Amino acid sequence: MNVDAFAALLMGLAGAGHCLMMCGGLAGALGQHATWRQLLLYNCGRITSYAAAGALLGAAFTTLANASIDGLIYLRLLAALLLVLLGLYYGGWWLGLRHLEAIGKPFWRLLQPLALRSRNGRGYSSVILAGMVWGWLPCGLVYSALSWAALSGSASSGAWYMMLFGLGTLPAMMAFGWLSKTLQSFLRSQGFRQLMGLLLIAYGLWTAVIALRQLLAS
Repeated sequence: MNVDAFAALLMGLAGAGHCLMMCGGLAGALGQHATWRQLLLYNCGRITSYAAAGALLGAAFTTLANASIDGLIYLRLLAALLLVLLGLYYGGWWLGLRHLEAIGKPFWRLLQPLALRSRNGRGYSSVILAGMVWGWLPCGLVYSALSWAALSGSASSGAWYMMLFGLGTLPAMMAFGWLSKTLQSFLRSQGFRQLMGLLLIAYGLWTAVIALRQLLAS
């Protein structure tokens, strides 16, 4: 797994506390009435929506990469900056990425009635559909990961990174109903979030150094 793919997975893992706060209530309500298969299918639907959004943005931004010889390098530098900003967001040192959630609110208002209806279904197809719809819930964490995917340079890379991000969130979302209160408190704690933030900042700086070396060598 290359550094970009690992960073995408790390985003999801690092966001466990954020997922518990933002989506834990929904996951817990679903988990009270659903089997583990239904819960898994729900999350597969959610991750499918993440991957689709990543593919769309990755394809859209590919033209930017092709605009110049060093286009991919510049995209990588921008991705590094976004990773550092996400680390600052996780650590609670800078919360500007919260404003990203406002981008998706108009779209979510259109989907919300369908989301509310779909979460009551218990058939496998209904559960998958519910996950796919709720995958578009406005979330600064998801939008930050999508920003990284958008700068990946291709539709397939964008989808792959968002799938890995979604897999990183899977343990927290699957185990919400079974996690102990102590573990939940740890995942939400400022110390854990700051540690994950520092890891993301380190990856962002490393990514920037690699991109700058490539730029100087070109």
